[in-house]
Amino acid sequence: MKDNFLVALAGQQNAGKSTTYNMITGANQHVANYPGVTVDKKVGSYREGKTRYEVVDLPGTYSLTSFSLEERVSREFLLEEKPDVVVNVMDATCLRRSLYFTFQVLEMNFPVTVALNMMDVAASQGLTIDLKELTNRLGVDVVATVGRKGKGKQALKAAIRKAVNQESYSRPVVIDYGDLETHAKALEEQLAADASLGVLYPLRWLAIKLLENDSEARRIVETKHANGKVIIEEALSRRMAFEDETGVDTSDYIVACRDRVAGEIVDACVTKEEDSGQPISERIDRWVLNRALAPFFLLATVYLIYELSIVQGYELTKYTWPFLAKFRDIVASVLPPAGLIEDSLLRSMILWMVDSANTLLNYVPIFLILFALIAILEDSGYMARIAFILDRIFHSFGLHGQSTLPFILGGVFAGGCAVPGIMSTKGIPDERSRLATILTVPFMNCLAKIPLYTLLVNIYFADHKSWAMFFISTITIIMALIIAKLLTTTVLKGRETAPFIMEMPNYHAPTFFGVAQRSLERTWEYIKKVGSIVVAVSLCVFSLLQFPGLSEDRMDYYETEMNKAIATFDSKVAGNAYADLATGEKMLPLLNLYDDYKRARMNASGKEGAARVDSSFKEANPETFVLIKPRGDKAAKIVNRALRKVSTARKSLRRKIKEEKIKTSFFGMIGRSLEPVTQYAGFDWKINIALISSFAARESSVATMGVLYQQGADDNQTLEQRMDNESQHNGMNSLHALAVILFFALYPPCLAATIMVKVQTGSYRWMLFSIFFPTAVGFGVASAVFTFGSAIGASGITMMKGFYVLALSVALLIALAHKIASDKVSASYKYQPSNQ
Repeated sequence: MKDNFLVALAGQQNAGKSTTYNMITGANQHVANYPGVTVDKKVGSYREGKTRYEVVDLPGTYSLTSFSLEERVSREFLLEEKPDVVVNVMDATCLRRSLYFTFQVLEMNFPVTVALNMMDVAASQGLTIDLKELTNRLGVDVVATVGRKGKGKQALKAAIRKAVNQESYSRPVVIDYGDLETHAKALEEQLAADASLGVLYPLRWLAIKLLENDSEARRIVETKHANGKVIIEEALSRRMAFEDETGVDTSDYIVACRDRVAGEIVDACVTKEEDSGQPISERIDRWVLNRALAPFFLLATVYLIYELSIVQGYELTKYTWPFLAKFRDIVASVLPPAGLIEDSLLRSMILWMVDSANTLLNYVPIFLILFALIAILEDSGYMARIAFILDRIFHSFGLHGQSTLPFILGGVFAGGCAVPGIMSTKGIPDERSRLATILTVPFMNCLAKIPLYTLLVNIYFADHKSWAMFFISTITIIMALIIAKLLTTTVLKGRETAPFIMEMPNYHAPTFFGVAQRSLERTWEYIKKVGSIVVAVSLCVFSLLQFPGLSEDRMDYYETEMNKAIATFDSKVAGNAYADLATGEKMLPLLNLYDDYKRARMNASGKEGAARVDSSFKEANPETFVLIKPRGDKAAKIVNRALRKVSTARKSLRRKIKEEKIKTSFFGMIGRSLEPVTQYAGFDWKINIALISSFAARESSVATMGVLYQQGADDNQTLEQRMDNESQHNGMNSLHALAVILFFALYPPCLAATIMVKVQTGSYRWMLFSIFFPTAVGFGVASAVFTFGSAIGASGITMMKGFYVLALSVALLIALAHKIASDKVSASYKYQPSNQ
């Protein structure tokens, strides 16, 4: 006897499928992806004695057509995996709409059990459902459930057990398609001529799909039936003949037949109290979706999400970062010790990869909060309202209403981050819009971009700071919309899209278990997926920045300088009581210990943390700790002062070596070799290197400039002063600065965000596209502005204003053109109320 059964959980969106899934599987579940796509595959299980039930939570869909990626994934799973039973989760408050999906599952000849969910909400709306009559009408077991409260769990499991153990299964309710039945039966007979096809697919379902002109059904018949092409032509002929006879679109007629049967079932099974009043969801929507108030509710919501996840989540990193820093110290302790002025390749490479991973892992507190808030929005029903409010505007540019949250998190408010922005695109159901959002979120003003903007504005736009910051804050949104439209009408034009049907689910109170579970699941997926990619990518970046390295002559020079500092140190500690612990071969270990201690103290939090650092270092180094932290010991203080100076000299030399390595590295050579091209945008080799280095992390742009613009300058001068002084010699002006700002705004994602593009798209091709396309666009825009401005002798602020007017005009023209076109196809937007 079979002791392992496959259960598919299917249903329309917002029917409470996730809570039902959590109810019957508990914590025994995991999340993966369906092969070849980024749609979540949630798999759980439970046992009854020796029998194991594996439960797969299919993506929520309104139908089983092939319009959207989710619909295709769900249908392919049902057809290929052939589950032992399909549990159809239905919304008790929207029975008529839910039955549309149910009929399609029944036509596929699967054993079906219906979980009639949200019965408590139905009761609060004055709805009474006759479960016995509904069971008789559908011909399958119907179980009343309240998934978020765990009600109906045992009854549902009993119904599943009954469904998988029955020896024969007779078809339940059959939709009568009236005048179309003759055509459907004729096609079914033709399909039956190939006996093997009937084993793989339900023939009546396939015939109906052919009459609906379903693309996937046509592919199945054409590839798996001996006379497939003939049957497809026959189906098309019959479809056209039916439409000529009746004057009704075949697909619309099929929908109408299903809706008629659904109406009959609802009339027979559902009664509503006359004085039940307006449902609470509709009462809330009177305020939340009010034309005047909706924008304020939306702004308050997205600001709260931004504040709690990005701002407060970042505050939490102050507590998590010390653990990551400690992990780095542990790794460093087992590697070959740090060299005097240069570390071994093994140590440098591994610590680089650890630092790269730590940079990404530092986002974990942000993601935990972010994913919990997103789960709350989804479960409460407000996420659908966000899409409804903004979809019409975003749709003009090929985006989706649910693109709002990614843009907010990416930095519509300056200080966001592209990584969580890209991560949050997973909820966008339209593949074309989702990809467009992924590729344009990095244009937002993430926190790491702000230092460079601030630097350039303070130097070159000091008299126009307010206007310059307003320009930077808004031009990124305008350009993101324009580029999204460009992408969706070109490279993304053939991507999956679906008719947009907006349905307002009932409001629900999210459960702590459901929210916490999804937050942890999604965060863990982030950790696993990033961890599998970051090593390879960070290794490539490391190689480009480190190799080919410095020549022997240059290293000999730096070693000579270091030896001078050591000689000075030796002379100062000569004759000291601790000289034997600080000179010769013991000097380098002592110097490393000193630097490690200083770093550990910097990462320690509070007096208690500092005391723990002191205690651990003293315990591990009882003889030399007095030299690291001398108390009243005069001899130790002399060594400590000398040690501090040689440490400072060492850090200076290591910084200079790093600077020279950057110049002579592959990145540095690329920067110099690009000058003949980048001169059209006004970039010299220093700007080129700074922009290239910022690929690893946006903050690197200013840090690199701080290194490149320090030769011969007063150490007390700020970077702004040093750059301003050099501008007088190299001729850099506000027009150059504007070109850099525009390029930086449209620059490719940073390393972490690029990895997330790969994670979310599942494609290295899109990851590479996200690098090269924005580079081309950014450089084209920067070059055009700089070249045109130089030709007419305009200043940076003048060209800034001119470009802003041009970009805004283009965006308004696109929106106007779309409005004119959409007036002709306004039926694409439908609002379905939640009541029956």
